[in-house]
Amino acid sequence: MRPTRTWIAVGTVVLAGVIVAWAQGRKPGLWEMTTTMTWQQSPFLAGMTPPGGPNSPFGGGPRTTQVCLTQEIIDKYGAPVPQIRRGDCTFTNVNKTDHSMTADMVCTGMMSGKGTVQSSWDDPEHAKGSVHFTGSIQGRGGNTPVEWTSESTSVFKGSDCGDVKPIPIPADK
Repeated sequence: MRPTRTWIAVGTVVLAGVIVAWAQGRKPGLWEMTTTMTWQQSPFLAGMTPPGGPNSPFGGGPRTTQVCLTQEIIDKYGAPVPQIRRGDCTFTNVNKTDHSMTADMVCTGMMSGKGTVQSSWDDPEHAKGSVHFTGSIQGRGGNTPVEWTSESTSVFKGSDCGDVKPIPIPADK
C-alpha cells in the first residue's frame, strides 16, 4: 500500500475522533486544540518515521491546530463530524450531559474498526477529550492491525474564525 494512502486514512480517522471528543457543548467560533497521539499497535514498520516530520499527528508529540466550530454543528451533532475521505466513520450511542459526552465510533473502508470517544469540560471555554481506536488498515499485503489513543485539550479563542474554514456538516445517510 502506498504510504500516502495510509497516512490519509489514519489522519482522517484520528482527526475525526479527536474533533468529536472536544467539541460538544462549546461556544461556536475559533478553538485551539492540542492533541497527542499514542500508538499501542502501529501500522509502521519498526524504525520507520511517520511522514510529516515534527508536525505529524502520528509522531506521538503534541500537535496544535485551530478549528472553526459552528453553532449548527453544535446543535445538530453536539460535536463536528468531519468529512471522511477514505472510508466511512459513524458515531453512535452518543450520550450528552451538561459537562461531558461519550460516543462509539465505527469505521469501515480503508480503515475499519471501532473506537470510543469521551469529552468533558468545566466551563464553555476549556475542554479535555480522548479517543481510543482499535481496527485495521487495508494494504497490498492485506489488513494491518492498528490501535491508538489520542488525548486532547482545547481552548476557545474567539467567536471570529478568521481564515479558518468551518468544519462542513456531512450529508445525512
